[in-house]
Amino acid sequence: MTDQTAETPPSLLDTAEGRRLAAGAREAWHHWGPYLSERQWGTVREDYSEGGTAWDYLPHDHARSRAYRWGEDGLAGFSDDRQLLCLALGLWNEKDPILKERLFGLTNSEGNHGEDVKELYWFLDATPAHSYLKMLYKYPQSAFPYADLVTENGRRKGRNLPEYELIDTGIFDQRRYFDVEVEYAKAAPDDILMRVTVTNRGPDAAPLHVLPQLWSRNTWSWQADAVRPLLRESEGPSVVATRGTRPPLTFRALQPVEFLFCENETNTQRLFGWGTVPHPKDAINDDILAGTRSRVNPLKEGTKCAAVSRHEIPSGGTQVLRFRLAPSDDAMDEASFDRVFAERLLDADAFYAVLQQGMDDPDARLVQRQAFAGMIWSKQYYHFDVRRWLAGDPTEPPPPKSRRKGRDSDWEHLNNADIISMPDTWEYPWYAAWDLAFHCVTFAAIDPEFAKGQLILLTREWYMHPNGQLPAYEWAFGDVNPPVHAWAALRVYEMDRALTGVADRAFLERVFHKLMLNFTWWVNRKDEAGRNIFQGGFLGLDNIGIFDRSAPLPTGGYINQSDGTAWMAMYTLNLMRIALELAETDHVYEDIASKFFEHFLYIAQAMTNVGGMGVGLWDENDQFYYDVLHLPDGRMMPMRIRSLVGLIPLCAVEVLNAGMRERFPGFTSRATWLLQHRPDLAELVSRWEETGKGECVLLALLRRHRMKALLMRMLDETEFLADHGVRSLSKAHAKAPFAIDWDGSHFVADYEPGESTSAAFGGNSNWRGPIWMPINYLLIESLRRFDGFYGPEFKVECPTGSGHYLALSEVADELARRLTRLFLRDAAGRRPVLGDNSLMQTDPAFRDHIPFHEYFHGDTGAGLGAAHQTGWTGLVALLLLDHSRPKAR
Repeated sequence: MTDQTAETPPSLLDTAEGRRLAAGAREAWHHWGPYLSERQWGTVREDYSEGGTAWDYLPHDHARSRAYRWGEDGLAGFSDDRQLLCLALGLWNEKDPILKERLFGLTNSEGNHGEDVKELYWFLDATPAHSYLKMLYKYPQSAFPYADLVTENGRRKGRNLPEYELIDTGIFDQRRYFDVEVEYAKAAPDDILMRVTVTNRGPDAAPLHVLPQLWSRNTWSWQADAVRPLLRESEGPSVVATRGTRPPLTFRALQPVEFLFCENETNTQRLFGWGTVPHPKDAINDDILAGTRSRVNPLKEGTKCAAVSRHEIPSGGTQVLRFRLAPSDDAMDEASFDRVFAERLLDADAFYAVLQQGMDDPDARLVQRQAFAGMIWSKQYYHFDVRRWLAGDPTEPPPPKSRRKGRDSDWEHLNNADIISMPDTWEYPWYAAWDLAFHCVTFAAIDPEFAKGQLILLTREWYMHPNGQLPAYEWAFGDVNPPVHAWAALRVYEMDRALTGVADRAFLERVFHKLMLNFTWWVNRKDEAGRNIFQGGFLGLDNIGIFDRSAPLPTGGYINQSDGTAWMAMYTLNLMRIALELAETDHVYEDIASKFFEHFLYIAQAMTNVGGMGVGLWDENDQFYYDVLHLPDGRMMPMRIRSLVGLIPLCAVEVLNAGMRERFPGFTSRATWLLQHRPDLAELVSRWEETGKGECVLLALLRRHRMKALLMRMLDETEFLADHGVRSLSKAHAKAPFAIDWDGSHFVADYEPGESTSAAFGGNSNWRGPIWMPINYLLIESLRRFDGFYGPEFKVECPTGSGHYLALSEVADELARRLTRLFLRDAAGRRPVLGDNSLMQTDPAFRDHIPFHEYFHGDTGAGLGAAHQTGWTGLVALLLLDHSRPKAR
């Protein structure tokens, strides 16, 4: 017999796509990408109103006619990383009142559950270097029902009524629509190929105008004497794009087209009734619809152009159109063009084949690949200079004086112009701090350098406030998000090390120092009484309580928050763990680790007994953590709402592995002294002397008794545990709502598995019953950490009352299975995320296109909220990845 050794599995970095992510190549390959937002209108950046009414100031009806100040949008868009030159798709079915140049949706006031995109589109494939991307848009052949969607949703003002969606209008009946597939492939980093494949799904032939548009972002209207770029028709025909000192690019169609030109400038006559702008932004729209060429520039030049062609597509027929944007003006034939696409698709397949080793289920591979695709397509160029926005531009009327004391007026330092991972390209085309932390963990599986760069970016001085606060989101940069960034940094660091074999301590150290500033801000600003009990406000959980926790309370006083305090306990442990990791090579960090160890113990003590006042966040009778309302007269009232607020303490857990005492003698000595001299602190957590398997040490807010008590509720299917994950509010509140009457007002929290009927925080978010992916993911990770200490002998009943006992790692696996079942086909071929819509569930042209919703119905698993929020819901890609790998203890 011959000696056999297991082959080393191939690495992602050894694939063609992986090599494009290497240090010497990534900047070039990331120069162009899907950085164009799906919506710039209705954003805070574009709002110059007196009252901060962003949705009303620049609505969808203005978007085609108004030059944006801070960015651009477009359908299936692509741009450079400064968004100076943009490429996107335009369509017209000869029925619509306007060109389809951007996605339509309802504003916050129009929708009965807040803002909501009313289109059908999916991001189907993408590679992290943007060498290949693919998306699908379903374009109706009848007139798009703009007015019907607004009117009918306006009738459904009751928040207990379902939203009226595009598919409910009947516009897809008899399959009278086009599947419009848009793909990008790079022949070279700056050589962009765009392929548009249109299939007529309807029973009859139907006309379609296809007009990819190329334009320059308007940077010249906002200051005097700015240099204007130029697009001009050349031989071929083709368009040559020049901008400053940048090398010219040539835009060419591989089939006959007519190029039309206008300026990316506001049509002031249409919008405001004054002025005359030759060939304004909407000139191409107007001429296509009128069938004339009276408004476009007859000189065949401008700052915006479209490659127009009309096609009569038979029933079941397909039309393929090819376009190229490249530094070279050389013509490329169809065979060479398609060969590039074939090669890039093979590269993409090879990349994901390595990633998905051991993932035998083809449906799981499909879901995961689309999840990663959505993450990649949601990278956006985000530009916002708050100081300039507050002051206004020299060539424009000054903003109202009220801005100086209004939204974000204390964030003048913030000046962003970067590629950032967005939660969603339409509903949330702006970054959110805690969303972004979860995005980074998902991205670390396919592009850890990008993930690390995003975490560093968020802590840079042009993002982080001088006082140490991280910016929340543009609607209110000063709102407070959960401090999950140390956790994310540590996870990204570990995933990067596992992939590359190199521990990037420079990254970890860099982000650690900035996070210590943020930690200090939390301690100084969010501990109302200086007793290690934290408030923080809504903390991303919107309407999880009976009050808006970011607003002054109707009762007066403040809320001692179980989640805010638990997040801070988790923060201290994450920072302690990072400090110990850095102490591996620099023992100075042992002192800092000791500091966070102590702070964790003080928080653990405070959660049990708030400031020595005899009222803790843990309720011994209910065996649960609650928020505590601190009234102005000194009374303290537990808010007995069983919600995720009481489960988040499970996330504050860290296991120090064997050998820690020898590796970190300074830290060990200080910790031992503290616990010997402060037995009141030592008795609140698993004791320093209590070791688990392999002589590990456990630090957690919960000892065995409390952890089992919380898990008994969390794993109870009549409370938190659903078929598809952990609910955000106990189902017990369906029969027993929590309510308070105060000063003539009635405040209540009841179980709402679907869309929220509460407007406590507004918008379409709901933390009163639905399933949210990020908290579920953190709970799964925490269970696995607990299992690393207790081992397989420690079991809990799962589900509660079933008589079935599982180790904690097995409970984590069960939760992961339930979450992944949201997207995977069940035995009947249904995907719970698609709800009860038969077209979505059964039609071959729909059923394998996966939406990644913001949250999910607590009873059925149907997708709710933003339909394309691949940001934090993209974590399912990691759950699928982990589930495919063999488990080892």
